[in-house]
Amino acid sequence: MSDVSTFRLYLLRATYLLIAIGLAVMISPRVIHHTSEWALENGDTAALLAGAQVLAMLGVRYPMKMPPLLLFGFIWKLIWLIAIGLPLWRAGQVDPGTAESFKACGMGVILCAVAIPWPYVVEKFLRAPGDRWK
Repeated sequence: MSDVSTFRLYLLRATYLLIAIGLAVMISPRVIHHTSEWALENGDTAALLAGAQVLAMLGVRYPMKMPPLLLFGFIWKLIWLIAIGLPLWRAGQVDPGTAESFKACGMGVILCAVAIPWPYVVEKFLRAPGDRWK
C-alpha cells in the first residue's frame, strides 16, 4: 500500500462506492423484480453488472486488490465508445437511449482514467512476471 498515496486510496474507495451505489440503484431492483421476457433479453447483462457491484463493494475495503475491476469498466466503456457509439454518431443515428449510453460511458471512462493508479497497475499487472504454469 505504500506505492500509492492516502489521497489515491480514498479516491479509489470513493470510486468503488460510487460504482456500488450506482449499480445498486440501477440494477438490483431489476434483478430482484423482473419478468421472464426481461430476464431473457437483459438478464445476462444485469447479472454481470450485479457481480461488478459486489466486487465494487469489496473494493471499498480492499482498494489496491481491485484495480482489475476498474480496468474492466474502463476498457469495455472505451470499446463501446469507439466501436459502437462513434460509428452511430458519424452516421447520425444517435437516439435518446444511445445519447444516454454515450454520457454514461464517457463519464465512466473519465472516472476510471482518473481513479486508476496507473503506475501501480503498470508495475503490478504489466511489468511483474506472470504466475507459473505448473
